[in-house]
Amino acid sequence: MTDPITLALFQNRLDYVARQMGWVMIRTSRSPIFNQSHDFSCFVADGDGNLVSQADGIPIHTGGGGFAVRALLEAFGDDMADGDVFVLNDPYVAGGNHLPDWVIARPIFVESELVAFACNRAHQSDIGGGAAGTYNSSATEIWHEGLRLPPLRLVERGETREDLWRLLILNSRMPHFMDGDLRAMIGSTGIGRGLVVETMERFGLEEGRRCFAGVLDHGDALMREAISRLPDGAYEAESGFDDDCFDDMELPIRVGIVISGDEMTVDFTGTADQIRGFKNSSLANTYSSVFSALSTFFDPSIPRNEGTFRGVTVVAPEGSLANARSPAPMTMCTVFPAQQIIHAIWQALGQADPSRACAGWGMNAFPLSSAEGYDGRVSTMYHWGGGSGGGAVNGRDGFPQIGPLCAFGALILPNAEMSEQLYPVRVRRQELRLDGAGAGKYRGGPGVDYVADILFPSEISFRAESVKKSWTHGSNGGRRGTVSRVTLTPRGGETCAPPTYGVIDIEPSRLRVVSGGGGGWGDPLDRDPERVLRDVGDGVVSVEAARDAYGVVLDASGSAVDAKETEARRRALREDRAAELPA
Repeated sequence: MTDPITLALFQNRLDYVARQMGWVMIRTSRSPIFNQSHDFSCFVADGDGNLVSQADGIPIHTGGGGFAVRALLEAFGDDMADGDVFVLNDPYVAGGNHLPDWVIARPIFVESELVAFACNRAHQSDIGGGAAGTYNSSATEIWHEGLRLPPLRLVERGETREDLWRLLILNSRMPHFMDGDLRAMIGSTGIGRGLVVETMERFGLEEGRRCFAGVLDHGDALMREAISRLPDGAYEAESGFDDDCFDDMELPIRVGIVISGDEMTVDFTGTADQIRGFKNSSLANTYSSVFSALSTFFDPSIPRNEGTFRGVTVVAPEGSLANARSPAPMTMCTVFPAQQIIHAIWQALGQADPSRACAGWGMNAFPLSSAEGYDGRVSTMYHWGGGSGGGAVNGRDGFPQIGPLCAFGALILPNAEMSEQLYPVRVRRQELRLDGAGAGKYRGGPGVDYVADILFPSEISFRAESVKKSWTHGSNGGRRGTVSRVTLTPRGGETCAPPTYGVIDIEPSRLRVVSGGGGGWGDPLDRDPERVLRDVGDGVVSVEAARDAYGVVLDASGSAVDAKETEARRRALREDRAAELPA
């Protein structure tokens, strides 16, 4: 048995490998989606395809990484050699989450034995399909979404297969990005390979094998201990959609969690059937969403490897939103329904341990715009400046503005000035939203009011969630987050509300996104009045909301709390609340 100190050193070394691969990507990739926004993830798997380190990147990418590696092993078996590099993306046959996320996987050999894989999963700028930028909101089958890749050998014993390379590049509207980005991905896994070989040589092959098994066992033991602290029982919660990308309809995503001792079952029975639109989830994406929800609910010191979740059984009925059958489209799955799955699990687990409950994050509503850029080449801008606010937790307000929930802060919002240099846009406003936050003892993040002028005729792909009603829950008495609003104003024309999902061509226009705020945690009447005063001064809470939601009354100058009036206001609000309760 390997001692705990050796295991800790080995796990830290594997995490270092993943982070070094990420640094290589940042410094060598071509597209802004990688070198600015970090929409990629590096991870290491053992020789059996078990994820052992996901220290760098986005949880929704890496949590299901083992599915991709095991699909590769199933496809090629022993037909792998030192110097080989593989590429894959398909959610149905290659363990993918959605098509834009390509996995580069490099097998690692020590003394002629396959010991590990260095992997990089990255969201490509464009992979063909029916809309530039990979998000085809009009898709009704997976072939509308771009190039499908089973596990393919892209580099054979160190020699690139140029015919396959040309095929991949030819199927992108942005070959200038893809060519450089694929080289960066391959290069990063080369760095990973060298560091893993060095690690195995340092520890020794036999000890290294034991350490790979040991870090998985350690994660298993810590998660089982965390689960066993929760009371046994069954807990249920629900999130969902109010459209299928085409028509309004109620589409629940239901989760039932059963805790028994140190084991947990997460069951999606009762979830709506798969839909026409591209918000279906692959099985790998659903597992990754479950693992993301659990990792963020429990102690963050618990390792995030595949052994950690051995005590968790996932039930995802085939043909449902949580496990769609081919050929359902699913490009949106890493954002929605991943967020809905995470929200439902957080709400269910919050019943078991309210102190750790997490309020919901605002749901993103910003679109993508694609056009010929200043250099005459196609470019796609993700209007991440319109990102939503985060949910509150016990002891902390929600993040004011942050990328999608599935990234948990790992996506970096680019500077407006950089976007203006790269794309035909002018960002007119990017300010925190007034009264966007769900009220609470700890309030949600307010989200933003974002305005950008799109200067060239463009194709724009809309993908707005939580516009009709809020799906962003509060926790422990905190209020829901707010809905989003999206408008488009053609130059010289009238402002209109575009479709929540869809792809349209526009003339130069002004885009406005008022993004959703995060949910609050705890009773708003328990919020420190001085914090409410600061929120008013910061322009994220109005004087009226301070009085009506938080019971905080400001003096005539608006610069100080009127303590006597605040005490009376809060007492009256509590009495009104008590009178509304059933007898």
